[in-house]
Amino acid sequence: MYATATRNMDSATLRQLWSAVEDTQTSILLRLSDSELIDHVIAKLDNRQPLDREEMTDVSDYLRGKTSLIRDLAQSRSF
Repeated sequence: MYATATRNMDSATLRQLWSAVEDTQTSILLRLSDSELIDHVIAKLDNRQPLDREEMTDVSDYLRGKTSLIRDLAQSRSF
């Protein structure tokens, strides 16, 4: 499922997605539930680059498989 989402997203969207993650305060990334984290990142990404319904689904599917990685990266930033 996650590999399909990645195939459907272009490299510009992936860069913008990870930039949105990096621009989010560490405390927010660590505090939000998985679904809230996904919604937060999608909202930030959508503000930078408007997404259609299919793109939002692809990004959501991709992020579902990356929430642990996002939290690990946020945790490492807090040290």
